[in-house]
Amino acid sequence: MSFKKLDLDEVLLKALDTQGYTTPTPIQTQAIPVVLSGKDLLGVAQTGTGKTAAFGLPILQLLSEKNASHRGIKALILTPTRELAIQIDESLAAYGKHTKLSHAVIFGGVSQNSQTQQLKRGVDILVATPGRLLDLMNQGFINLKQLQIFVLDEADRMLDMGFIHDVKKVIKSIPEKRQTLFFSATMPEEIQELAKMMLKNPVKIEVTPPSSTVDKIQQRVYFTNKPDKRKLLLHLLQTNGIDNALVFTRTKHGADKVARFLDKAKISSAAIHGNKSQNARQNALKNFKNGNLNVLVATDIAARGIDIDELTHVFNFDLPNVPETYVHRIGRTGRAGNDGVAISFCAADERKELKDIEKLASIKIPVIDEHPFPMDLNAQPAPAAPQQRNRNNNRNRGRR
Repeated sequence: MSFKKLDLDEVLLKALDTQGYTTPTPIQTQAIPVVLSGKDLLGVAQTGTGKTAAFGLPILQLLSEKNASHRGIKALILTPTRELAIQIDESLAAYGKHTKLSHAVIFGGVSQNSQTQQLKRGVDILVATPGRLLDLMNQGFINLKQLQIFVLDEADRMLDMGFIHDVKKVIKSIPEKRQTLFFSATMPEEIQELAKMMLKNPVKIEVTPPSSTVDKIQQRVYFTNKPDKRKLLLHLLQTNGIDNALVFTRTKHGADKVARFLDKAKISSAAIHGNKSQNARQNALKNFKNGNLNVLVATDIAARGIDIDELTHVFNFDLPNVPETYVHRIGRTGRAGNDGVAISFCAADERKELKDIEKLASIKIPVIDEHPFPMDLNAQPAPAAPQQRNRNNNRNRGRR
């Protein structure tokens, strides 16, 4: 199927042609007609499946058809992170370059002045993170009374990051009569309840369940001692001639340490996490995308919204506590028909996490034994710190 068969306007098809888009992804094929029909949508899909075009293209078409000469926010796209908000706004600019619609992006961590100036000039489509949106609404810069379409993107990540209460505040401030598009990679109980509250007779579309994303990427796991992880990472980067890699760590401090270690070894690297300024994060991402950086080291929250079609390798320097997070991480590679490789390091105290990941994905990840930094077979998980032991004891007492 081609985009031409989805009843999109010529101005949008022209923009897609410029971008080199010819064949819609499964979620685009299914979602675009639903959104154009004016129905509510529940989309269960991960980042990298083409969600932004799936809602962005029909929103641009619907608002163009309704004559956007009168300025006012008609579509609101709410997303959990600054990086993802910026990326969605960039996509709207590309798709809507031949329309007369205006759009803006607002997020925290930077001065609000330039954002409020844009809002004063008039905006048709607003992309926002919850905190800055509520802040500017409270200051009187944002009026949502004309809102026709509301998009909640990555609802499960909103829950993970503690934004659900903010989302509910936003919902109370928008017209009841609206079209709602709800996207989430997973559907835990609280997200299901939120979807029921927000949506009216939605069409449900589900694409790319976790196992299918896992199946198409080459996966490997290296058992190694925790202190040897950085040396193993350097060894693999150098011996395999890896030009670009996204490395996931569990902590901000860990991300900084890995980036500094690689920089000293003459591998251009940068870390992005919540303690970095917005400008630093954007500059690092820009340099990574244009090839000036070989390695980007990131925590999970900071990496949300990093979509790079040519990314060849993802490293799980630390295995995630939540197995679904593994699927999100490795899904950053193997995009747009390209090959992708996901390499995980497993220390003695991460064996349980590895088992949980394999259980979720219904696979056995191949183990690479031949490497210079093998795990000590007698290695045991490090004992929990006293504070952690106390927390565990308290938890156990609560269960009795």
